[in-house]
Amino acid sequence: MKAFLLAGGRGERLRPLTNTIPKCLAPIAGRPLLGYWLDLCRREGITDVLLNVSHHVAAVEAFLAAETAPHPRVTVVEEPTPIGTATTVHRQRGFVDGEAAFWVLYADNLSDLRTSPMLARHAAHGDPLTIGLFRTPFPEASGIVDIDDTGRITDFVEKPAAPRSNLANAGVYLARPSLFEVTARHEGLVDFGLHVLPALVGRMHGYVIPDFHEDIGTPERLALASAQWALRTAP
Repeated sequence: MKAFLLAGGRGERLRPLTNTIPKCLAPIAGRPLLGYWLDLCRREGITDVLLNVSHHVAAVEAFLAAETAPHPRVTVVEEPTPIGTATTVHRQRGFVDGEAAFWVLYADNLSDLRTSPMLARHAAHGDPLTIGLFRTPFPEASGIVDIDDTGRITDFVEKPAAPRSNLANAGVYLARPSLFEVTARHEGLVDFGLHVLPALVGRMHGYVIPDFHEDIGTPERLALASAQWALRTAP
């Protein structure tokens, strides 16, 4: 399988750290975040990764060149300015030509996702998208869903002022090529949370991730995720 690994944001909330490195190289227990994503992809049978980067591209390329652990083939796409998560995927859709399903993964999370159960959930329906979900302590800063007893998502609100739950978009998507029929309807800077997922309400399913999965988008969350990761991997 193939995966889009989205790392095009500028990480403004993580400054001053991201003044010198991109968010995808933020250190977690002594290793850049991107290294963990490449480990996960290799472990889960993802053979090819398309990684978009909008700043500090040379630092990413240097990390990849120095990485000695086995990892999938990585194609780096430079975006001088962020163009939107869904715009990246739509413009680069040729990367997944011929694939029956593919992953879209947000590189600003730290995850130990095991993909087999989510693949099984996706195979059980014919809709364009299955999205990974997690319980967040910060629902007002996340995309929040309602889900019915069959796993179908019946509502999606990006960063609600008054969240109705804490069941949030994890930035882990398993998609069919029919997703591009939806992304093609929008022009300009197109974001999954703002544009695509609301348009797919009733036509996407959710999978609650039981594995470790944390957002690292602010200094506080980065420190918390790093500490939790260190504890769970300690001998």
